[in-house]
Parts: sequence; structure tokens; C-alpha cells
Amino acid sequence: MVEVFFEDIDEVPGVNPEFLFAWYTNVCNVESKTLGEISIIFCSDEHLLDMNKEYLDHDYYTDIITFDYTQDNLVSGDLFISVDRVQDNADEFDVLFQDELHRVCVHGLLHLCGYKDKSESDERLMRSKENEMLELRKFHVEHLKG
Repeated sequence: MVEVFFEDIDEVPGVNPEFLFAWYTNVCNVESKTLGEISIIFCSDEHLLDMNKEYLDHDYYTDIITFDYTQDNLVSGDLFISVDRVQDNADEFDVLFQDELHRVCVHGLLHLCGYKDKSESDERLMRSKENEMLELRKFHVEHLKG
């Protein structure tokens, strides 16, 4: 199950929980995992900065904080995503907001699947996996257009 929430913001254009559920299920299948309960909480930069300070003792902006509740192969967790940071990243990298949003969403899911990004080699693998899983979303986008 994938649930979407908004904390201190009203909405995020183009967020479709049905799409996210189908895509996340497919990503988990590719990774030989089972999709459990995922909450995606969209929020502002300031909200995520406060969380970053409180829970991780980091005093900087970030696009996502992942709380991992995965047990064995049942992938579960909370993904807190700063919509402000996603927009800034999209502008910086000259990509569509929706594309950057999907990259951050799958980045969080990949963390729940066990991927890390602290070392250079881990980060390269994470980027490769993000790109692979972003290709999977095309099927789900086309499927929703029906």
C-alpha cells in the first residue's frame, strides 16, 4: 500500500497514488521484494530541515529523508520529501519537475530496498538503479493513459 500525505503544504501537482503503487510494486518485484506499507509525506524545505536537525543531527536542506521499517523482504517505510528541494533540483539540472519528483520518490524506495549512497561506489550504483527504475515508470504512465 502507498499512501500520500501533505505536511505544511496543500498539494503537489501530478501526484497520483495509483501510479506510485503500481510503479513501486513493480520496482519491488524487480528487486525480489514485496511492497509493504509506504507513506510518502510531501512537505516544505523548512519542515524537512527541522526533521533533519531533530532526527539526523544534520543542519542542511535535503530532498528526502527515509525512515526504514523494512523487515526481511517486506519493504515498508516513511518517505519525507521536500517539494521545494525537488523544484530547485529540477531547475538546477534542467529537468521537468515531475521527472525529478519521480527520481526522488524512487530514490527513497531504493533506500528501503537496501541501497545506500554514502560512498562513491554506492552512489554510482544508486544512480544506476534510479535510472533503471525510472525506465519502468514509462509502462505505468502509458497504462494510466489507457
